[in-house]
Amino acid sequence: MAEVPPSPQEVHIRVNSKRTSSNSNNNTVHPVEVAPPAPAPAPAPAPAGSFIEVKHYKKWFPWLIPLFVVANTVVFVITMYVNNCPKNSASCIATFLGRFSFQPFKENPLLGPSSLTLQKMGALDVDRVVHRHQGWRLITCMWLHGGVFHLLANMLGILIIGIRLEQEFGFVLVGLLFVISGFGGSLLSALFIQSNISVGASGALFGLLGGMLSELITNWSIYDNKLAALFTLVVIIVVNLAVGILPHVDNFAHIGGFLTGFLLGFVFLIRPQFGWVNQRYAPIQYSPGRSKPKFKKYQCILWVLSLVIIIAGLSVGLVALLHGVDANDHCSWCHYLSCVPTSKWSCNTKAASCSTTQLGNQLNVTCSSNGKSGVYYMQNPTDSKIQQLCTQLCS
Repeated sequence: MAEVPPSPQEVHIRVNSKRTSSNSNNNTVHPVEVAPPAPAPAPAPAPAGSFIEVKHYKKWFPWLIPLFVVANTVVFVITMYVNNCPKNSASCIATFLGRFSFQPFKENPLLGPSSLTLQKMGALDVDRVVHRHQGWRLITCMWLHGGVFHLLANMLGILIIGIRLEQEFGFVLVGLLFVISGFGGSLLSALFIQSNISVGASGALFGLLGGMLSELITNWSIYDNKLAALFTLVVIIVVNLAVGILPHVDNFAHIGGFLTGFLLGFVFLIRPQFGWVNQRYAPIQYSPGRSKPKFKKYQCILWVLSLVIIIAGLSVGLVALLHGVDANDHCSWCHYLSCVPTSKWSCNTKAASCSTTQLGNQLNVTCSSNGKSGVYYMQNPTDSKIQQLCTQLCS
């Protein structure tokens, strides 16, 4: 309660009850002059810096994730330019695009380049990583895409999820989360899928999803409607992983990226608790009885465990890959995580292999898997043309 000063209308008087010597029967009342009350002093201005507007968490302007999307798109255009379907293939789709036209659907149903072009541009090829010391393919493959459909699906997901994370945590942490998750996805893919090449930013995308999930868990106390958010996020993750059991989808890259991002989220996306933030920006006169720690105990435990697991996991996986380890030899059922065979599709996605002989202008091509052969008349056929003919014979 505020203290109220006395009203100016109040008059204080003093009564003298003694009788005077001149007239003992009369009581005399002597009013006392009272000075008007002094005005209340104005409150002293608060010292500078004693009160600070509380801004719990900074908002960042997202620019790195859109830049990643532009980079992926530019790389795809360059890949199609290098592909030059009209020159290197017998037939193309959308020939009005000139050298940017697409390979036939039988060879690439995603509207994109040939596998030889992707390999030339830096696709993940385990044989080249292990035996030709091209470990850089574990990074470059995440900037390549198999076709227009592949590119659009990944870029849409990266924009929706990545921009939100970058606004909350900044470009440094989200950029590291994106790249390291993509590397983790490539690493797991290389350990299990060694007969085909692999491309795409799907591992990085699933890393962003994993980071969102661990961020929700580690910062559980600061969220409203946390159960609804957790349920929605889990449903999205499960549905996207379930799509990975279809053929021609590298679900190991999805799983590896998700696990890497999930662990990194506990390390990169940790938030201080509200009690510590409020205490930090409290007035200088405020002295709490007990100071709040910056992070809760469970946050610190998850941070340490996740950091140890991610460093150990990536290190062991990289050493195993460079030593030529095939993870399928140690897990007989794991291949079902990437493709489940049904009556409508087969999971045998090995690259087509053919033997060829050239006699003048006559090219004989024989598929190694089904024995089909074909005779073609062409002079100096390119590797891309031979691969296209082989794919048609083996399909």
